[in-house]
Amino acid sequence: MLVLITYDVNTTTPEGKRRLRTVAKKCVAHGTRVQNSVFECILDNTQLKLLRHDLEQTIDTSCDSLRIYVLGNSYQGKVTHIGAKETYELEGNLIL
Repeated sequence: MLVLITYDVNTTTPEGKRRLRTVAKKCVAHGTRVQNSVFECILDNTQLKLLRHDLEQTIDTSCDSLRIYVLGNSYQGKVTHIGAKETYELEGNLIL
């Protein structure tokens, strides 16, 4: 299923900057960055629960925020891309 993860981490302290890097690395490991703090991830229920738990343990809920949107398996008609960045097929073949 397609999951959209967004976050805002307070980076006014060195600890905040460290949390930001950690959250970004965890999201990069599970999906594709589509904007600075926005990731599209193809996950199953177990992967989502594990990632959510990891992210919840990483952020400071008193000053950071995390939003998770579950768009499901029929997401193709729910996502519209407009603008400069090239769109890509989330579940298509990837050639390196």
